[in-house]
Amino acid sequence: MIICGIDPGVAIVGFGFIEKDGVKHKSLRHGVIRTPSDLSLEKRLLQIRGDLCQLFDMYEPRVLAVEELFFNTNVTTGINVAHARGVILLTAAERGIPVFSYSPQQVKQAVVGYGKAEKQQVMEMTRVLLNLPRVPRPDDAADALAVALCHSQASHSILKQL
Repeated sequence: MIICGIDPGVAIVGFGFIEKDGVKHKSLRHGVIRTPSDLSLEKRLLQIRGDLCQLFDMYEPRVLAVEELFFNTNVTTGINVAHARGVILLTAAERGIPVFSYSPQQVKQAVVGYGKAEKQQVMEMTRVLLNLPRVPRPDDAADALAVALCHSQASHSILKQL
């Protein structure tokens, strides 16, 4: 099963595609979608949608795992990220891809085993779990792979309960 993980943003959207085969995971591709800051918000959102469509066509994920939004002190940035997250969800819905959302704490718990783990711990465990030679870069791509791994762990737990 191919899982796409997304770390939403407007300037940078992290993505990671992993393949789950039983309990084994393999990284297929990870990276970021960057939108130029001189574009209007609507054109940046259009670029995110177009790039996601190309990635979805290429990897045909069965599910999409997206990190939930975390609002800190900058509400304006949070609202723009919410717009981008909406475009991401819409793009998945148009293609019939089921979407699952995970909080940062859920991702940390699934990948590291501790919901308050440091970012470097999550990145290193992502590298280990996917048997990568180095920590994925940039951070947004590593975060997206961690979200995909979180869904893999969550879906495995759900299946065990059935």
